[in-house]
Amino acid sequence: MTQRKFVRVGALVFAVALLSVVGVYLARGTPSGGKGPRTPWGAPDLQGIWSQQTDTPFERPAQYAQREFLTEDELAARNKELGERPAHSMYRDTRKQRGTEQDVAGAYNAVFQADRPNKSGRRTSQVIDPPDGRIPSLTVEAKDRQAAVKKYLDDLLQGSSGGRPGAPIADKSATHPPIYNLERMNRADGPEDRAGGERCFGAVMPAIGALQRIVQSPDSVEIFYDIGQGGGFSRVIPITGMPHLPSTVRQYYGDARGHWEGDSLVVDVTNFTNRSEYRGSRENLHLVERFTRSDVNTLAYQVTVEDPTTWTRPWTAIVELNREDDKANLVFEQTCHEGNYGLLGMLANTRAAERLFKERKGPDPNRMDLATGGGGDN
Repeated sequence: MTQRKFVRVGALVFAVALLSVVGVYLARGTPSGGKGPRTPWGAPDLQGIWSQQTDTPFERPAQYAQREFLTEDELAARNKELGERPAHSMYRDTRKQRGTEQDVAGAYNAVFQADRPNKSGRRTSQVIDPPDGRIPSLTVEAKDRQAAVKKYLDDLLQGSSGGRPGAPIADKSATHPPIYNLERMNRADGPEDRAGGERCFGAVMPAIGALQRIVQSPDSVEIFYDIGQGGGFSRVIPITGMPHLPSTVRQYYGDARGHWEGDSLVVDVTNFTNRSEYRGSRENLHLVERFTRSDVNTLAYQVTVEDPTTWTRPWTAIVELNREDDKANLVFEQTCHEGNYGLLGMLANTRAAERLFKERKGPDPNRMDLATGGGGDN
């Protein structure tokens, strides 16, 4: 057999094998037909770079009551208001009002913060259930957890500029937080005394409205979220019908399992760890996500959030994501840990202050405020 014939036969064998693999996945129930774009193997095509390009409140303002959408007049007025908003308005410099210590603690000027959208969405809120567009009340258990954490953090502030006047100084050295610490506490004995964001795991699930890139294969959907300053993360969502991991195996972004329902990818996410937190919920968080591409440029992301130890009932939010250009350098990799000099500096600074105090050359480190920037800004 000549080399050219060998190549042709090899290509034919590969093509037949590929069609067989695709046929197996189609036989598993991968949807075909539908209105939106499709992949070569017939599944709804969710691929691309997506972002939220409209300004919609997360919870519904009281004046809209149980009304889910703005009227045309309200939409026009809202767009006019947003169009007149100064750039970076939510991050304006307030150095004069804040004072030197809090300004330094803030760390970042407005120029380093992302712009907010200047166009309104039609929804009055991203939360659509309960009907009032508000997150349900916390359970008694969740309120008790929050109160215990607040007391602990407040106690560690005693004796510093951020503490309560007249209250006794608490012992900071031998106390432990009531739950795994993810907050800015007034202590820097080690990395776990610092907030999750300072340790480069501030991004959590669900990442509602985040800039994201989605790619697909016949048996999985992969999503990378570009959040904050190199704080992104990636997910691999199997759609093979495999069961969840055992409950003893916990993961920071949860254990995801997907399947198709019509043109929607439905993802069940369980097995979160107590070292991540979403609005007070930790290891008992349960998410049901729905990704639906309604047209070439629109992807609806809906998530139902449940934790009976945190909220009195499940609740649901939705955001319409818009297709971005596929140009290079729009989505960046996670690099927070590679340049996390802030955490190193915080710990090194405290060690230096302890040495100076021991030599009677500096103030007592126990009276330093490492949490609020000098006055309740935590």
